[in-house]
Amino acid sequence: MAKTRDPGRSQHTLAREVGYVRKPHQNRLRVALVFPNTYYVGMSNLGLQTTYTLFNAHADVVCERAFLPPKQELAAALASRRRLRTIESDTPLHEFDVIAFSVSFEWDYTNVLTILRLAGVPLYAEERTPGHPLVLIGGAVTFVNPEPLAPFADVIAAGEGEVLVPALIDTMSAATSRTDLLDRLTAVRGFYVPSRYDVRYGPEGTIAAFVPRASGGAEPPFPVRKAALRATDTIDPPATRIFTPDTEFGSRLLIEVVRGCANLCRFCWAGYNYLPVRAFPMDRILEVARLNRGHADRVGLVSIALCDHPEIERILANLGEMGYSISPASLRLDDLTAPIVRLLRASGERSITIAPETGSDRLRRVINKTMTNEEILEKADLIFREGFENLKLYFMVGLPTETDDDLVAIRDLTVQLRERMLAHGRPRGQVGRIVASVNPLVPKPGTAFQWLPMEASAAIERKMARLRELTTGLDNVYFTLKSERHSFYQALLSLGDRRVAPAIVLAEQNGGQWRRAVADAGLDADFYVFRDRSKDAVLPWDIIDGGLKTAFYRAEFDKSLRAEWTEAPNADGGRRLLPVVP
Repeated sequence: MAKTRDPGRSQHTLAREVGYVRKPHQNRLRVALVFPNTYYVGMSNLGLQTTYTLFNAHADVVCERAFLPPKQELAAALASRRRLRTIESDTPLHEFDVIAFSVSFEWDYTNVLTILRLAGVPLYAEERTPGHPLVLIGGAVTFVNPEPLAPFADVIAAGEGEVLVPALIDTMSAATSRTDLLDRLTAVRGFYVPSRYDVRYGPEGTIAAFVPRASGGAEPPFPVRKAALRATDTIDPPATRIFTPDTEFGSRLLIEVVRGCANLCRFCWAGYNYLPVRAFPMDRILEVARLNRGHADRVGLVSIALCDHPEIERILANLGEMGYSISPASLRLDDLTAPIVRLLRASGERSITIAPETGSDRLRRVINKTMTNEEILEKADLIFREGFENLKLYFMVGLPTETDDDLVAIRDLTVQLRERMLAHGRPRGQVGRIVASVNPLVPKPGTAFQWLPMEASAAIERKMARLRELTTGLDNVYFTLKSERHSFYQALLSLGDRRVAPAIVLAEQNGGQWRRAVADAGLDADFYVFRDRSKDAVLPWDIIDGGLKTAFYRAEFDKSLRAEWTEAPNADGGRRLLPVVP
């Protein structure tokens, strides 16, 4: 084994950071927190920064970071079998008690395996011994459908870090052995230990049942209940704690202002899985911004729906007074009130991103997007009138009941938006551009569309070609059409079960050649991607209870086929009545 090390690189990285934590390792629980992508990408991830802060808030825990090396360094490390080390102390990952992955994207699944390989840790949980670190996998994707990663994880953390991190620390401090720890974690809300569950399959290859296996304690629960923060009124909002110029967002301050979304778009896993809607206190948001003004002059407001915060206008006004340029992570169409648009423009923003998703009112009712074309055009007039130059749009194809008329409607709506842009921009001599991104629908677990097959590849290709034909020649308008093949493998990782794991291993070994990996694994990918799941007794992601009942999802799916909105007035003046999430 090569012992080559480069502590100088770690020191160089730390020298460009503000806010990192260094602690002695002695007599502390040692956690290596890993983002399965490069430092440049990972250090812009608010989940990673939040988890790092939560672990290091405990005096008896030391948490350090590690990332996937850049491409050239990665090739050299794999060739020389050089061990991956943490940034803070240049310690090899295999010396830590826990290797905790924060996984946000399906495409990083192969990187999880590469990092385990660089750490010298067996890929499969069943091959590890008590001398190996505990491999814990958490992050956004894992509490939606953790099953493709289940064979690689000793433990999967399903839910929100503010609840999971303290529970993990307490449980580890009480455990007497690795087996005892796993037994104890099965009884703690939010922790899924895959080795404590067998999967029984039916004659058609669908899952017949998850079968809990007792191991020295009570039988593990089925399903495993997601852990969620009940209220946010007594805690600081998640925010950037480590600033560095060597990252995607530079030294921008990210602050989460509200968690959850009241809209419940039927395709959106985040809208369903981050319920209930919880706003962080305005005074704490502003205090975080004040404390960090010396490190950043731009602030990114993280939320699914900005205006679900009842004091968002006051927050924006105060941030503007502090001299921040303000960038919302995303804006729902009904977020775009005149005061908010003015505040964003006054802070220096020149572009706004919105997601009509489709061009027709009918299809928007199918997906429960409660906004009409007329209202969208009114918002566009507001945006361009207030001085914004550029508009980014998100559309989808492959939606239920979609027809060619809906594709034409995307073109027609874009043309009308362009007319608004030109009408306001030409007199000022500042004509911007419209950039539209079009993605195939990938039915996601934990949504009203979770039973749907993805539309056939040939049909998606025809629709993309049709859109290309419809939108060619529009000046100042640029359409980006996402690859159907890319979405196919994303769907496989989203909708798969444990039997997908060998294909992930092979894709990691062959450099991401997914078609070859699936073939070499003998996996029928079409079974997962193009199959109607409406009659399945058990879905792979049923192992996790996200809080909403199957009957609710089915009711929403039925409404989608009737093109009906789910909307009910309440005391807030028209906001949707949300299901209760325990």
